[in-house]
Amino acid sequence: MTKKSNKRLVGYARVSTGEQELRLQLDALRKAGCAKADIFEDKISGSKSTRPGLDECLKHLKPGDTLIVWRLDRLGRSVRHLIDVVEDLRQRGVGFKSICDGAIDTTTASGELIFHIFTALAQFERRLIQERTRAGLTAARARGRLGGRPAIAANDPRIKTAKSLHADKNMPIADICQTLKISRPTLYRWLTVK
Repeated sequence: MTKKSNKRLVGYARVSTGEQELRLQLDALRKAGCAKADIFEDKISGSKSTRPGLDECLKHLKPGDTLIVWRLDRLGRSVRHLIDVVEDLRQRGVGFKSICDGAIDTTTASGELIFHIFTALAQFERRLIQERTRAGLTAARARGRLGGRPAIAANDPRIKTAKSLHADKNMPIADICQTLKISRPTLYRWLTVK
């Protein structure tokens, strides 16, 4: 008698709107070996941070399982989100495979290598953005620009009103802020303008 393997192929399918069809993805996931009961779906934009089908799918996965998607863009909101999800799966002992992106299969050595290259490229992109931002700020400071909002003048009607209401002592701070539609820190900053 052979022991039944508890490794499962779990599928996830997503379309952006209710008018789009999941049929193509569902057929591909079943052809890849996912049982109908092990396929989770969402009809929601990929940019949404909460996707009930994906959340349920991720909870459903156990060590030894493999998550299968039709294409990478069905899973991640961005490259960073995709990498985070797949890294979380790896740490939980769950494999990942994309049907249309054949080289992405973390259950194989070459697929894992490709995904690590993706991770390195995303890290490289993040660092480039940070370096460009720092270089831009340094260049702006060298030209005498400090960034941020322009300073507000002491004769600005909003400053005068804030100071007058505060000096009157008849109105609580919260009411002054609500009347002027500003936050408490902004009020205190305005009170120091000379």
